[in-house]
Amino acid sequence: MSDETKDHWENVYRHKQANEVSWTQDVPQPSLHFIHSLNIPASAAIIDIGAGDSKLVDFLLDEGFQNITLLDVSEQALEKVRKRLGDKAERVKFVVADITEFTPVEKYDVWHDRATFHFLTTVEQVQQYVSIARQWVKEYLIVGTFSEKGPKKCSGLDIKQYSEKELENVFSAGFSKIRCIEQEHLTPFNTLQHFVFCGFRKSGL
Repeated sequence: MSDETKDHWENVYRHKQANEVSWTQDVPQPSLHFIHSLNIPASAAIIDIGAGDSKLVDFLLDEGFQNITLLDVSEQALEKVRKRLGDKAERVKFVVADITEFTPVEKYDVWHDRATFHFLTTVEQVQQYVSIARQWVKEYLIVGTFSEKGPKKCSGLDIKQYSEKELENVFSAGFSKIRCIEQEHLTPFNTLQHFVFCGFRKSGL
């Protein structure tokens, strides 16, 4: 990861509030829907990749999940979550890292990623991500990206759009698709962003 990339995200979370960034969700419904469909126990190890200051962790904690890890390149983003959660933050693991350079210390039952994967625009970045996921995901992978009808940039950065078939192909070495859905995300600015969410299961299980 370049210092420039890290500085970009630190500045975003340092200077902008939730209602000033397009990805904000009051209720992360597609993510919760996929996680609920897995029927996993409260003890399941869940990691949220590129968590930012998402409220997904709030809902998971309220539902009784006990082993949650949040990963983001921005310390500022994770600090916002710590402050918001208050005492509940003691029940969460916080990791500041670029996902392509992440070295986990445990395997995860559920790997969740909403809107991080599409920022990986080179073949090398994508391959590194898939390699890490293949090694450290025990059972389920959930990935949400901008679809072919979605934006071509986010936060001033280029992204890579994906179709359902493209996402399936990228993760085919190690994962089998469970299902995919398309989602229209209404931003705080009342514009629509088109996403594709896919759930996968580790191959061979």
